[in-house]
Amino acid sequence: MDSLGYNDVLPRKQKKGLVNFRLISYILGILVWVEAGMFALCSGVSLLYRESEYIYFVYAMLINLVLGGLMIFAGKRSDRHVNRRDGYCVVSLSWLLFTVLGMLPFYFSGYIPSITDAFFETMSGFTTTGATILDDIETLPYGLLFWRSFTQFIGGLGIVLFTIALLPFFSGDGQQLFLSEATGVTHDKIHPKIKVMARYLWIIYIVLTLIEVVLLMLGGMSLFDSVCQSFATTATGGFSTKQDSISYWNSPYIEYVISIFMILSGVNFSLYYVAIKGKAGQFLCDKELHWFLKSVGILTLTITLALFFTDYYDLETAFRKALFQVATAHTSCGFATDDYNLWPQFTWMLLLFAMLSGGCTGSTSGGIKNLRLLIIAQHIKNQFKQMLHPRAVLPVRVNQSAIPVQVSATVYTFCATYIICIFIGWTLLMCFGVGLTESLGTVVSAIGNVGPGLGAFGPIYSWSALPDGAKWVLSILMFIGRLEIFGILLLFYRGFWTDN
Repeated sequence: MDSLGYNDVLPRKQKKGLVNFRLISYILGILVWVEAGMFALCSGVSLLYRESEYIYFVYAMLINLVLGGLMIFAGKRSDRHVNRRDGYCVVSLSWLLFTVLGMLPFYFSGYIPSITDAFFETMSGFTTTGATILDDIETLPYGLLFWRSFTQFIGGLGIVLFTIALLPFFSGDGQQLFLSEATGVTHDKIHPKIKVMARYLWIIYIVLTLIEVVLLMLGGMSLFDSVCQSFATTATGGFSTKQDSISYWNSPYIEYVISIFMILSGVNFSLYYVAIKGKAGQFLCDKELHWFLKSVGILTLTITLALFFTDYYDLETAFRKALFQVATAHTSCGFATDDYNLWPQFTWMLLLFAMLSGGCTGSTSGGIKNLRLLIIAQHIKNQFKQMLHPRAVLPVRVNQSAIPVQVSATVYTFCATYIICIFIGWTLLMCFGVGLTESLGTVVSAIGNVGPGLGAFGPIYSWSALPDGAKWVLSILMFIGRLEIFGILLLFYRGFWTDN
């Protein structure tokens, strides 16, 4: 970084504002170059399969290199300290830039000729939502199929976290960038150095992916399909290489493997680290993990019994279909093996609850997150106790630690804002002519980064029939849902730009 002027001194007369736009430009330029490297990899995949479409990745790569170079040059002589405001700007703008530039191969190749559709597909990829506008996925060349899955793999743990782990540039200010991207209730710091922590998380992430690749190949999947499906599973994204998603293979073994890895990917990755370090007790006693697994188990059992006693399937098939659909909804993965629109209607509400709940904090899942729900449940329980014992002091505890009042207030504020965003999105989609049920399903799915919706936009349908306006609204919801709302909405708060 020093060779690029990282430690250059600011001009004496440069006015220091609340937001360091030159530094933001510099960091974004580096991130754009990182995406250029991703295009180079996908171009190599395309060449491996002797596809002429490799040239579109080359075009996109050249655009990234030029744009990134200009941004680095513009921000070369700037103060290198990343403050909180800079962090939020970098994270928000990097996700938008990655999406705008990431859609270029789809658009240049003509496989997605609409800018709206190309942006929607790419945003769905990077935010690991998994909703698609494609109606014939198998017609895409291998390079583009790999790019779709790779966007989810990178977006799973986060674009900035990937860069912190990969490059030495952000060793000093990686902490602030990480906190700006990984917004949530808590941030489990498994190592004092943010770069080392990022690498540990990515190693765990990659190992899970590789294990799944091997297991899927043992089930009869090709290497290419196994890699792409595994990218989408550990990222809880849901982009498949087949239009019929996982049901294409019609394999109970593959369905069970992916179900298990979806659930594993919905667990806080920091817990895997502490377990590897010999602290298995801390892993097994984690209250959020208990809440998550109990929820998956109860919902799966309920839906299994409903499907069995209504003669939809035999007991094993009912359990397998229920487990897969609950796992894909609860972890915000977008895969499907059955059309749950044909199931008893009360099961839709159970799946909607799973979509809203999401996975654990520190996982690749979306949704509200189970730790927040656990804190709310503890508050409700304490309220009953307070009514019987008015003078009692009843702190909320999770894993033997008292939750600060400020954190509890943040949880309630987040959940209220989450519901408000759903209501606004639901209303806007109905204004665009989308039906009541379909609007609710797609909005909950988009903000929770889930993928499948309800009705005409359920698990066996694409979202191509949506009006363009609705696609832009849903793209925004995917974006703010992936960065957990406040990181984006903060930029629209006037005090962010004016208050010292």
